[in-house]
Amino acid sequence: MIDETAEEIREMQTHSSSVVAVHATQALEELVEREFATVEEYIRALERNGSVLRRANPSHASLQNAVREVVDDVTDAEPDSVEDAHRLTSEKIDEVVSRIESGKRLAAENAVDVLTDGATILTHDYSSTVIQALEQATAAGKTFKVYVTEARPRYLGRKTARTLAEMDRVETTLLTDSAHGIYLEECDRVVVGMDCIVDETLYNRVGTFPIASTAARLDVPVTVLGSASKIVSEGFVFENEFRPGSEVMAEPADGFDVENPAYDATPVELLESVITDEGRQEL
Repeated sequence: MIDETAEEIREMQTHSSSVVAVHATQALEELVEREFATVEEYIRALERNGSVLRRANPSHASLQNAVREVVDDVTDAEPDSVEDAHRLTSEKIDEVVSRIESGKRLAAENAVDVLTDGATILTHDYSSTVIQALEQATAAGKTFKVYVTEARPRYLGRKTARTLAEMDRVETTLLTDSAHGIYLEECDRVVVGMDCIVDETLYNRVGTFPIASTAARLDVPVTVLGSASKIVSEGFVFENEFRPGSEVMAEPADGFDVENPAYDATPVELLESVITDEGRQEL
């Protein structure tokens, strides 16, 4: 069952990294339902299955940190019985999932003040935290014009555009990725989510770097939203994901290669601010 969940995680390409982290962490609950002869046997199973889940998506820092925290904390507690290990695992899963979900909600709340009434915003890809921030801002009576880039080749921006189109007080326009330079001149701010920030580098859906670079050239501030758990100072090395070339073109590539990286790297010096559940940090 854990293997099946890991495969599901590998296929969760249209979900935010926070959703993937929650799904992976909750999968460990399956072990609580199994019988084990000894605590040592249970801990080995927890460590082994935690590794399986983390390997399912090595590029998501939130997934890596969440699963590792459950495994490490239960192991370090040295439970006296299998029943104690089960209880500790369930409690830790609930704690981690609650923190991920509340972190995303608080980051969105903290972003509302930055989203000024009447602003024109450009966003990229699909970020549930950005969506939540706009929901809270419009609930407070603010209105926005939002440009959404498609996030090719899987067009995740279309999901964002459809979601925003159902929201009152938001005028939504979908753009091709390469058109961002034309419309950024109209924008007051770029607002995007994040996969993670590691060593002064933002890793996010491919296409973020050129948008941030163009915005810097045009003096349009770039704000990144996400849980503080996605900012990693140590213990994590980002691994990019390279998707199948068939996502870029359906017909076979004859005489040439097709590269399809999922993420790119944006220096944080191109950002104006990062907003998390812990507040706003200007850069």
